[in-house]
Amino acid sequence: MNVLGIETSCDETAVALAREDGVLLANAVRSQIARHGAYGGVVPEIAARAHVETLPDVLRHALGEAGLQWSDIDAVAATRGPGLATSLTVGFQAAKALALRLGKPLLGVHHLEAHLFSILLGPDRFAPERVLPALVLLVSGGHTALVLFEGAGRHRLIAQTVDDAAGEALDKGAKLLGLPYPGGPEIERLARGGNPGAVPFPRGDVHNARRDIRVSHPEYCYSFSGLKTALLYYLKANPITPDDPRLSDLAASYQQAVVDTLAIQVERALRETSVRSLGCAGGVARNAALRGALSAIATKRGIPFLAAAPEVCTDNAAMVAALGAALLASGAEPTPFDADILPHWPL
Repeated sequence: MNVLGIETSCDETAVALAREDGVLLANAVRSQIARHGAYGGVVPEIAARAHVETLPDVLRHALGEAGLQWSDIDAVAATRGPGLATSLTVGFQAAKALALRLGKPLLGVHHLEAHLFSILLGPDRFAPERVLPALVLLVSGGHTALVLFEGAGRHRLIAQTVDDAAGEALDKGAKLLGLPYPGGPEIERLARGGNPGAVPFPRGDVHNARRDIRVSHPEYCYSFSGLKTALLYYLKANPITPDDPRLSDLAASYQQAVVDTLAIQVERALRETSVRSLGCAGGVARNAALRGALSAIATKRGIPFLAAAPEVCTDNAAMVAALGAALLASGAEPTPFDADILPHWPL
């Protein structure tokens, strides 16, 4: 079974093709970073317009890469939410049109569940029955959560951030340091030559945070707003310039605070959760310092560490197509053609 996947939840136009056994046949992504860089962040109207302009070409490219014809497609999967409403609309309506034209089933996929599923992708992937259930740290620019992942369509939200996402904290920290967009990779680049213990930034503590958040273990939740504030006040008291030699130490210290905050709660949750593996997915999962910290935790616990492959950490359609194929194989019902996007779809 060949499933075509479309992902347009934010500013990446992506199309992929996957088989039901998890093998990826094509994974095409068209980045919009150059269009949004001047604004320091994603502009929804620009993102949607770019999706309209580039999606047909990306579709043709993915089909060519896979060596398939339209008649070889057995189902169409697309991100239904969460995400930017204007961006989601482009991809989901295109998927509807293709599914109708081809006479094939449509699957509206949850963007975050697709990220969870990405830990099972790649040439070195494990058989699901060997590594699931897994405790997965889902960490990106818009989301930070701990999830018990048991397979396609089966997961439980254990904890999440009570304010900012880790990726957002990295991006906003980079902006305060005068670094270009996207800021997370820039902080990681600078941090390689810095001292992570140079500045004692706080680690997020949510013991006194609000408890109305809908998760099973609020005591494992995250908070990053205080870290950003600490950097802001530090820079007010200690102004720096772009060529300041202290910049690398600042970047390393700030990144280490984010990594420690994430790792501390993962380690706490593992003590109370019976799982076969530890996973990490999402854009920030590409960060080498975070991967190293989580790998060490998994090794200490004696369980495999399943880090999503770098090419499926940021937004991509491979995870959408693969999850769509797995859902169909498990007997999931297709999405009705009158279904709408869900920009605020909870996990």
